[in-house]
Amino acid sequence: MTFTSRSDQAAGLREMFAHAQVRFVPVVANPNVAFGGVMLERLCTAFAEHGVRVLVVDASDRAREAGEMAMIDLGQCIERLSPEVSFLAARKLPLRFVDATGSTRGFLQRSAEAAPDCGLVLVHAGAPELCRMFSPGRRAAEIGDADGVCPILLADDRPESVTHAYASMKLLATRAGLMVSDLLLGAAPHSPRAERIAASVAACADQSFGAVLRDWARIDPAGDPHDPPGPALRRLVAERFRFAGRGLAPHAVSNPAAGMSAARHAR
Repeated sequence: MTFTSRSDQAAGLREMFAHAQVRFVPVVANPNVAFGGVMLERLCTAFAEHGVRVLVVDASDRAREAGEMAMIDLGQCIERLSPEVSFLAARKLPLRFVDATGSTRGFLQRSAEAAPDCGLVLVHAGAPELCRMFSPGRRAAEIGDADGVCPILLADDRPESVTHAYASMKLLATRAGLMVSDLLLGAAPHSPRAERIAASVAACADQSFGAVLRDWARIDPAGDPHDPPGPALRRLVAERFRFAGRGLAPHAVSNPAAGMSAARHAR
């Protein structure tokens, strides 16, 4: 009887998925958003509808620190939350991969290698950390995303939350050259402020530093997490699959709304 070691299995999986182009989606952490975990959960549900396994990497200031094995075998630190979603707690971990240029893009590659069955890596971190990961001139060549990177901002309908999201958008544009962003806005279905907030962020970004708010979607924090994504969120996610067939690891989705408990992991 022949036994296969964990390292041999991982190597085999990496080879199996070597043809697949992993996509990276930066999600900008916002400490002033009360239901950020709910937004991540809804995002994962929407991505899973496209038949892609998702690795959520939480490197925000509120995340748990990575396990002791992170620098030895990062795969051992990944939790499988559902058939569609895996999770990696990674607070402070990206800086352990910083290179001489100040970039932490090596962390992205290691994360993708640690979850070879995932076709999409959702990176939840603050704007300064995302700038180090997705630095200009290196994204397409070195993290395998030739179609560009479009961050997703998180906010709700409170002023301090919107101000933080706008400041993050400006930092990503001016420091990392990420000029196009999307927005997830946590607000009640009939909030009178939601559309005005999105319009204001878009106008100010365009006039102040030439950035574009490409699209936005409202997320109801009190909504049932098992409900299917709304049309706006589906549209926002679908834009990232315009190049379908070039880099996603498809699979049969059993129940994309079940099992992803990001609200319990991304605090």
